[in-house]
Amino acid sequence: MNHLLRSHAPISSAAWDQLDAEATERLTVALGARKLVDFSGPLGWSASATNLGRVGPVADSPAPGVIARARTVLAMVEVRADFTVSREELAAADRGAPDPDLTALDEAAVRIAEVENAAIMHGWSEAGLTGITQASTHRALPHDPDATHYPQQVAAAVATLLRTGIAGPYGLALGPSDYTEVIESAENGGYPLFDHLRKILQGGPIVWVPGLRGGTVMSMRGGDFLFTAGQDFAIGYDHHDADSVHLYLEESFTFHVATPEAAVELSDE
Repeated sequence: MNHLLRSHAPISSAAWDQLDAEATERLTVALGARKLVDFSGPLGWSASATNLGRVGPVADSPAPGVIARARTVLAMVEVRADFTVSREELAAADRGAPDPDLTALDEAAVRIAEVENAAIMHGWSEAGLTGITQASTHRALPHDPDATHYPQQVAAAVATLLRTGIAGPYGLALGPSDYTEVIESAENGGYPLFDHLRKILQGGPIVWVPGLRGGTVMSMRGGDFLFTAGQDFAIGYDHHDADSVHLYLEESFTFHVATPEAAVELSDE
């Protein structure tokens, strides 16, 4: 038994399989920011921090001629989204129903994915995390809501990164509304805007990132943006009553921007 307490839940192995598969399907789509950064782990639930390779100031020592400095680490953040599943729907899953109502799980997956995406892209000061747009040393480029102007904006961002010596290929993170505008738009002559942007990005991805405001162009060369999972997403058991089982999605992670100059924000502000 581990901290998720799944063995205490009135849920069969078959129903757990359906819950896990549903969560994986929804999270794979919604965790857009992960697709643009370096991922390491999972290190497990017991992991508490990641090493930054740095130390703090010299501290007093009880012995003369001895110095002491505390190692600097980045603490893991635990994130949890609660949801409830009807016992009737779980029973239907046990009988082989292909469509149990797991709407609450789907909504929890979207909520927790938006939190992770926002932490990576915009930071989360209360959790001690600095995001990509916060850390960037470049002036944010004004974001024109007209999607047909995206090639000029993305090209300007790529040019900024090239002048700084940041190699490609480059990725483009877009919030949901901007992503929809891009994939639905065509330039003069009907050429798909999406394909044009991919050429500017040197073949890099264009990613749907719920929780992101505006857009961000960032290098995909590796080593610049470091995401470390402690426990990757898992479903845990809280309690149950006669009608419902109360569950939660949980993860722990840290995020560190190693190269602040490797991204340019396209700001809505």
